[in-house]
Amino acid sequence: MAIKELIGQTTTLTVARQAEFGYFLTDGNEDVLLHNNEVNRDVAEGDEIEVFIYVDSQGRPAASTTIPEVAVGRYAWVKVTDVKEEIGVFLNIGLMKDILLGAEDLPVHKSVWPKEGDMVYITLRVNRNSLLYAKLASDPVIQSISTKASRNEFNKNVQGYIYRTAKVGSWLYTIEGFKGFIHESQRRIEPRLGEKVEGRVIDVKEDGTINVSLLARKQESQDTDAVKIYEYLMSRNGAMPYSDKSMPEDIQERFGLSKAAFKRALGKLIKEGKVYQEDFWTYVKKE
Repeated sequence: MAIKELIGQTTTLTVARQAEFGYFLTDGNEDVLLHNNEVNRDVAEGDEIEVFIYVDSQGRPAASTTIPEVAVGRYAWVKVTDVKEEIGVFLNIGLMKDILLGAEDLPVHKSVWPKEGDMVYITLRVNRNSLLYAKLASDPVIQSISTKASRNEFNKNVQGYIYRTAKVGSWLYTIEGFKGFIHESQRRIEPRLGEKVEGRVIDVKEDGTINVSLLARKQESQDTDAVKIYEYLMSRNGAMPYSDKSMPEDIQERFGLSKAAFKRALGKLIKEGKVYQEDFWTYVKKE
């Protein structure tokens, strides 16, 4: 098999000779360079060594004694190292050279592209020009590595990584190995592809997949919203032109809350004796 046909895979080659910048390995017909930077073991002429074949910055096949977890036909979670809006994101698979996940394989909206430090589940692919790229795992691939959740997981907190995004919601793979879905109504902002999120299980489906909410439990949410409203009041010297009679769109624009959530939080502050309402305004109670 030609060296080019082994790009993105592991193979065993023989050390033919040493050069100033590394070693030339051979399969008996072709040579490939093992650069000094990609050597993590003792190497001597005549040795048979296992190497991973990748493509260097000049577009040439090259070898590494580092064997990545990911390969053509093999999947792994890898970390995002850099984002280039014009071409895509770069991923660390363990080699000196990072691998590109191209813009054509990323979400249309760049606001949900991965950021540095995010984790994505990928395999490797080789294009027509024999260049090596990353490829995101499809939904069936995630399904194949998933564990079925039991009803005991209901209402428990889970953490996981977003592996697919869409207008209707986000899909995640949890640390426990569950495949989950976050409906758009169960998140305040759309999480990024590759972002680590934490939420709670709000349903366990018959097939063992879960539905997850990223919204705080009502009491936690009420506490958070009350703090937000009170801090806004204090920033205005204790008075604001908003009350439980305000228009929903005005509340949404100012606080990012539904009118129901605003009224719950405001009611909490009134009950605690921190604020009062008068003539469609809300005021901080003086001590």
